[in-house]
Amino acid sequence: MLNPNTLMERAQNSKFHLQLLNWAMDHMVPFNKPHGFRIKEISNYHIRTTIPFKKRNLNHIKGLHATALATLSEFTTGVLLLHALGAKKYRIILQRLDISFHYQGKMAAEANFSFDQKWLEANIYSPLQHQDSVVVPCEVHIDDLDANRLTSATIYWQLKPWGKVKTTI
Repeated sequence: MLNPNTLMERAQNSKFHLQLLNWAMDHMVPFNKPHGFRIKEISNYHIRTTIPFKKRNLNHIKGLHATALATLSEFTTGVLLLHALGAKKYRIILQRLDISFHYQGKMAAEANFSFDQKWLEANIYSPLQHQDSVVVPCEVHIDDLDANRLTSATIYWQLKPWGKVKTTI
């Protein structure tokens, strides 16, 4: 079985492993497969993803669909958080998604999301020393290939150490 954390580590420096990671993501998150989202770049603190301009991602006026863009925002932030924190250590659940649409997407687009170790410490590690869970806001932007800002979103993830989770899967 492919370990997603190992794939993400290897994908940082290998095009082959990046392709393998994208293949694995299509199978781990089958809901997103029809959209054709791709991770283009990943590191410990940054991720860049894309959404292709194709029929399945278009709305009735042949622009990128709002829900496809919102889903890309969720996917992008969630993947990087799980990579940084470790899926075996923390459970993450989408709590809320706030998104503003600025420009109609008429071509492929890219989402970018970044944070640093200080952000992790201030927003996740430190608060979890005193509470069972934390909600973290993750700001992500999607721009088309001509650098037009399509969306600005804040994805609110609830994070909880697995040891504090009371429900079972």
